[in-house]
Parts: sequence; structure tokens; C-alpha cells
Amino acid sequence: MSRLPPGEAFYDVLHRRRDVRAEFTGEPVDDAVLHRILGAAHAAPSVGMSQPWDFVLVRDLATRQRFRDHVLAERAVFADELTGERAETFSRIKVEGILESTLSVVVAYDPERGSPAVLGRHAIADAGLYSVCLAIQNLWLAATAEGLGVGWVSFYREPFLRDLLGMPDRVRPVAWLCLGPVTRLAEVPDLERHGWRDRLPLEAVVHAERYPEEADAATRRIASAERSTSASVVDQFDTDTRR
Repeated sequence: MSRLPPGEAFYDVLHRRRDVRAEFTGEPVDDAVLHRILGAAHAAPSVGMSQPWDFVLVRDLATRQRFRDHVLAERAVFADELTGERAETFSRIKVEGILESTLSVVVAYDPERGSPAVLGRHAIADAGLYSVCLAIQNLWLAATAEGLGVGWVSFYREPFLRDLLGMPDRVRPVAWLCLGPVTRLAEVPDLERHGWRDRLPLEAVVHAERYPEEADAATRRIASAERSTSASVVDQFDTDTRR
């Protein structure tokens, strides 16, 4: 358990959280720990208190293998769209840890939960989907606090996953989350470490009163100016991890 004061401990978890791919060990997850993590997800706020989420725990190896085969096929589709430096960079990036993780948690959205009158959703139809994303974030942070890793797999077609898990047509699979113990959580996120994308500075995305007309151009300029610094940090990280 963290010895940091509660406020500091929260921010520590927030910044240590990573999208895990290669670091899973496959070791068991204690049932009590898993229950706490799912309880944290279920404690998320939801529009009209509709609680429109469901969590499908997938441990069966055959099911996970079928999903992984589908994911790798979709990875190939995306790779075929890339050329040059983007293609070379993507070839080094692992996009899933489906078989390496202990289990998977598929988070689904049921738009009929709480219907027909979902308080607060009448003007923003996607408010229920946003609620599910809040549950996913709760789950992710709770897993990090418990010393576990989570990897969100997004290379899939929703109809395939819906059919794989027997979901009714109205239910939308929002996330396939790989979950389990890890060897470590990376200091630098994978996509940043591989040079796919840099994290923008806070100043590039905070605006006063109105959305500025030149926000996109300014963001690109700031990101470009910081790229060389970020690249040197990433190079040093790669050197350190190989020692």
C-alpha cells in the first residue's frame, strides 16, 4: 500500500497508469482484488443514475484466441494503410496482450438501461456512452492502485465481438480490457516511446473563455517544438531499459 498522503497517492496512481501490452505475467488475480476493482468501476457516475454498463469476464483461452486472431487481422488492415516512417514505426508497436494477461474484462453499454426516461440524456444521446467510459477509467485507476496492469484493445469490429460473446443487438461492446499482474509499468507510454505520438503540453489544450480560432495550428507548433526534446528523453529511456 502507498505511504503517500491520500491526495498525493491519487495523483501518483493517475500518472503511473499505463496502457499495458507486453508486461503481463499471466499470474492469478486474487478474487477479492478483482471484486474491489469491479466495484470501483460500478461506483462510477452515470447519467440519470442509469448505470448502463455490464462487465463480461473472459478467461476461456479459446475465446481469447479467437478474439486475438481477429485483432491481428484488423492490425494488418491498419498497417496496409500506412507508408514510410509511419509504417516502420507501427511495425514495432504491440497492440494487445490478450493471451499474456490473466483475464479480460469486456465492458458493454446497454442504452436501454434506465429507459424510457433517462434523466439528463434527452439532449445528449451519447451521455450514456460517456458514463461507461467513466466506469472504464475507474476500473483502470483501481487496477493501477492494486498493482495490476490494464490494456485497452481497440483493433476490433463491434459486430464480431458482439457475436463472439453473445450480446444482443442493442448492446454495444465499448472496450476489451486485458487485466493482470505485470512485471512493471513503463515510465514512458509505449506510443511515445516508439515515437508514434508525443504528449501535448497542458498549455496547448487549455483556453480562456472561448475556443480559439488558431488552436489547431498553435497545438501543432507547440508539439513540433517539443518533439526534439521528447525524442531525446525516449532515446535515453530505451538506453536505460537495455542496461
